[in-house]
Amino acid sequence: MTSKSGLVASGTSPLGFSRRHSLLCVNNSGYMKPHKDITILRDLAKRYAEIAADPIQDEKRKLWRDHNSFIRTRIPILILDWPCAHEIPEIINLECEDPFYRTHEYNLRIKLFHASCGDDWVQEPWITQRATVVTPEGLWGLPIGRIPSNVPGGSWKFDPAIKNLDDANKMVLPKHVIDEEDTARNVARLQDAVGDILEVNVDRGPAWSIWGADISTYLSYLRGLDQLMWDMVDNPDWLHRVLAFMRDGILKAQEEAEKAGDWQLCNSYNQAMPYSYELPDPKANSGPVTRDKLWVFMAAQEFTLISPEMHYEFMLQYQLPIIEKFGLSAYGCCEDLTNKIDMLRRIPNLRRIAVTPVANVRRCAEQIGTDYILSYRPNPAEMVCCGFDPDHIRRTITNALEDAKGCFLDITLKDASTVENQPWRLKEWVQIVREVTDRY
Repeated sequence: MTSKSGLVASGTSPLGFSRRHSLLCVNNSGYMKPHKDITILRDLAKRYAEIAADPIQDEKRKLWRDHNSFIRTRIPILILDWPCAHEIPEIINLECEDPFYRTHEYNLRIKLFHASCGDDWVQEPWITQRATVVTPEGLWGLPIGRIPSNVPGGSWKFDPAIKNLDDANKMVLPKHVIDEEDTARNVARLQDAVGDILEVNVDRGPAWSIWGADISTYLSYLRGLDQLMWDMVDNPDWLHRVLAFMRDGILKAQEEAEKAGDWQLCNSYNQAMPYSYELPDPKANSGPVTRDKLWVFMAAQEFTLISPEMHYEFMLQYQLPIIEKFGLSAYGCCEDLTNKIDMLRRIPNLRRIAVTPVANVRRCAEQIGTDYILSYRPNPAEMVCCGFDPDHIRRTITNALEDAKGCFLDITLKDASTVENQPWRLKEWVQIVREVTDRY
């Protein structure tokens, strides 16, 4: 589906591109081809292509295929997400001037630094250009309001658009629309710059996926977290109507994307490496696939303090029809699911469960057993953010491995907002954890 209307991107980063579904902008009147920027990008692409072609990538693919399919392996280790990138000179010292090339330079520099850390992330042999996805404001036709902190780097507060119950009537149903002209222009620019070095993968997946499809994230943006909790008690019928509207809207947009042939194997996502023997491997420009060939990630971080019964009533039952369209699923990001493992058993295609820093590892492991993959996420503050204590890291990881003995477990360091300007900690963390896991 095509449109030449403008696009709205949400979640802008300091570099000027979206965190949740990056939409790369280009001057509609055409572009000049800056020789310097392309030279920089080509040099980075060549370095990355060499890493992606290393046979170790196939070893890591097999590791994840086996692990996610319940075949015993060594324990996989991952670093996920890079909020500390601003403290890593190899990433943040950008040289490109054109915003389009600068965005791809940033992404390549992250990949190169990530590869140097020695974890089990698979460096895929392609570079991705996101299609220009046209969306209503805030995905649902309402603005995402935030009150910024008066402290540099501080947390923002919700300024929800749905202040009165009737404001929900202003929400609009999603529609999967791609600006084909702008997408083709961006793809041509990237292809012209590095297409002879790396395959240019065009990601045409809908904006209503991952965080745009878990319902919880955008409902909290639009209503406010505290008010959402009150609504479960004070306005349950109204809340059920809003949840049903969002569920149906997400299903509609995802179905439109499937009918348009815009779901591809690059759209598998599970907050780890989406490999298994049950589903096809990720692939660039695979051509159309149905959702049952893909992993889906789902979470409800905002419901971490909600009881299992209310979590099911006011969230999971609305997420289930979305999840069930996919082949395999992963549930949980940063929320505590210790008391909700039984609730999650309602998900028929569930394969991975997050066990977060605030969760009780032993109790989770006892419930998960060998029924699911246990995705253990140690506290990044204790690992790399607030000092660096190798002995403490060893104790923490050892205790978790003892608590989860017998489980199919992997370890993910995620959301490290700072490394206190000591990026060497990340590689050292991987080495320490590897030494510990090698004994199990």
